[in-house]
Amino acid sequence: LGVHHALAERAPKYTKRPNVFRLQTAERRLFLFQAPTPEEMLSWISRINLVAALFSSPPFPAAVGSQRRFVRPILPTAPSRSPPEEQLRCHEQWLERVGQELLEHQRHLPEGRGRARDLEEYRVKKEFLLEE
Repeated sequence: LGVHHALAERAPKYTKRPNVFRLQTAERRLFLFQAPTPEEMLSWISRINLVAALFSSPPFPAAVGSQRRFVRPILPTAPSRSPPEEQLRCHEQWLERVGQELLEHQRHLPEGRGRARDLEEYRVKKEFLLEE
């Protein structure tokens, strides 16, 4: 199970069992895990996220095509060779850039009677930016 570009977090909506957390991978697969105690669950979450951050290289730009539609960036699978301080700086810059892009994206809502393709494109890009 590759953890590059993955995110572990509590699963508050999952109520069948206690101490359950979710792991979403770069491929957008979702896994649920159960820990014996709440403390151990938080420990697993923080350790998985630390390893994921250390292994996550900055994304490559999305492929360029003749269509003007949104395409997700390409997430490299090779572990980063940068030192942790540089990794943190890259992650902070990426987060800031995505935040700015989300604000800009929300300022330009598609018209209410827009084409279905434009509305779908807007939704997909907004979903991606919120995930990031």
